[in-house]
Amino acid sequence: MSNSADSLRQVVRVTAWGEGAITGTVLVAAVIAYAGAGKFTSTWQLCLAIVGTLLVYWIAHLHAATLGDALTKRHHPMQAFRHALVATTAIPFSAIPPVVLLVVLDWLGVTFDHAVWAALVFSIGMLTLYSYLAGVRGGLDTRGRIASALIGAGIGLLAAGLKVALH
Repeated sequence: MSNSADSLRQVVRVTAWGEGAITGTVLVAAVIAYAGAGKFTSTWQLCLAIVGTLLVYWIAHLHAATLGDALTKRHHPMQAFRHALVATTAIPFSAIPPVVLLVVLDWLGVTFDHAVWAALVFSIGMLTLYSYLAGVRGGLDTRGRIASALIGAGIGLLAAGLKVALH
């Protein structure tokens, strides 16, 4: 296999997993914000809401990506499905860190409200880090990286604003 083919595969893998991880993290933050605004009263209910929401979104996205690949690239549906599976798998996996945090905080006896805020802040931190790393990978200077990170944080803060507005 040529170096250019390996490089292209790496770019596709990073792009697919990056997009899925970011999309999933935004969804997680939104569910945490909504559910934590008095809609649920336990960590387990919130974790089920996060996992359920991401699974439904992922299945819909997997289906759409499969059909899109089959229609636009004329790939066999199984080939399109395999490609879509790789491209979208990060969506459900992005729920793991915040859910683990929620469960650990529950086991440590942290109140539900504090655990919700911690998971929301953690999710905002993940979005900020992803955006900063995108700036680094894109070759931005320090100011550009910070601006990129602030945009990611802003998206997370929109979810936090939802929590405050609904509570």
